[in-house]
Amino acid sequence: MTTIIDGKVFAARVRGQVQAHVARLREEHAITPGLAVVLVGEDPASQVYVRNKHASTVEVGMASFEHRLAADTGEADLLALVRRLNADPAVHGILVQLPLPGHLNAELIINTIDPAKDVDGFHISNVGLLGTGQKSMVPCTPLGCLMMLRDHHGSLSGMNAVVVGRSNIVGKPMAQLLLGDSCTVTIAHSRTKDLAAVCRAADILVAAVGRAEMITGDFVKPGATVIDVGINRVERDGKTRLVGDVEFASAAAVAGAITPVPGGVGPMTIACLLANTLTACCRANGLAEPEGLTA
Repeated sequence: MTTIIDGKVFAARVRGQVQAHVARLREEHAITPGLAVVLVGEDPASQVYVRNKHASTVEVGMASFEHRLAADTGEADLLALVRRLNADPAVHGILVQLPLPGHLNAELIINTIDPAKDVDGFHISNVGLLGTGQKSMVPCTPLGCLMMLRDHHGSLSGMNAVVVGRSNIVGKPMAQLLLGDSCTVTIAHSRTKDLAAVCRAADILVAAVGRAEMITGDFVKPGATVIDVGINRVERDGKTRLVGDVEFASAAAVAGAITPVPGGVGPMTIACLLANTLTACCRANGLAEPEGLTA
């Protein structure tokens, strides 16, 4: 019988761990982890994300610092804000919500964040540290996937993993994390020859390609674990529905375990943002990092 990996339940558990650790920091060390989120413009999806991040941050006992800027904010002003947050000891994590308006250089702005406070794990220094197997801040979505895989399997050592998608945000860091757990890793993409055959070799199949229901059941090895990172909006029967990169019904009929969309990987992203903020706070203060919440 196929196991449905419930991201909502798992994320609630992670948030509970974070909340308990934050309470100990406040009681024993008089330290409150702080997360600063910067939103430029009025993108509706970004506004929802920022609102959810604020609510989750407050819920676990952290300090939340929101900075909402006009869409026409100049690059110099945004960089100056980032530098002020870098220097603020009450801020342990900084997140600049993407996408940014087109006149702003996102790469420059992300790489101006102090790497130790880069809780998105996008700074080039963190990318390099992760790629060389050193301690870094890890992107939230791949970290959440890794946590769920470890929870389901225990050790991942020796397993064959295929990551479909080569983005800097999910695909590449996911592959690095799986390598770090001693998987044999293949990165596949739109130009991979016989993609279905490559995927069928996987004990762990991570779909992060951004194409609705591209991965069907005939791509899945019987008994494999399927992690669906995709979130795609499609019109069906006159309604907008959320679907993943995996065609759920056919894949679930073959897989040993699978994440649904919605309710799989998605809830883990904010949970891991909170975990990263806690980790950054502990590192900044020379304290032990929370067990089970890092890569």
